Amino acid sequence: MRRLARQRASCGFTYLGLLFFVALTAAALAALGQAWSTAAQRERERELQFRGEEIARAIQSYLKVTGGNSPQYPRTIEDLLVDRRGVKPLHHLRRAYADPFTGKPDWVLVPEPSQPERFHAVHSRSERALLMESRPDGMPLDKASDWLFVGRPQGAAASSPDPAASEPPVDRNGLPLR
Repeated sequence: MRRLARQRASCGFTYLGLLFFVALTAAALAALGQAWSTAAQRERERELQFRGEEIARAIQSYLKVTGGNSPQYPRTIEDLLVDRRGVKPLHHLRRAYADPFTGKPDWVLVPEPSQPERFHAVHSRSERALLMESRPDGMPLDKASDWLFVGRPQGAAASSPDPAASEPPVDRNGLPLR
């Protein structure tokens, strides 16, 4: 009889130990999932910056070919992929980059005020909040669609120099994103 009672008590402690182990494992996996999610978000933000800057450079290249006092902006992203305005087609952009937040090449084209049917900048369609608080040039950011990538004509002055422009971008906790 004593042996049976001891065996039942032992089974109860084993069961409690197993439940404790499962709870610890679940907590560790939740922490790992959160860290992975943050790392993936940071990678999407870096990709957004790279792809947006590539499109802005392509717009600059497109404008450079036009030259003159009245530069001609592109109408579509396809104009940047294959520019047929000259004798030989030019490729200002290697490919139609997908927005890292939407997964599609569905950038919002920002119309040029002097040429409303053409665009001078792009931004993401995503309303997702960013970890990064400001762009490398110091402009504040809240969501992905706030980040505007502008193609300027050669020699056009960018916005006034900002001392924060040389600092690497940081997230909301002040940690560098690079």
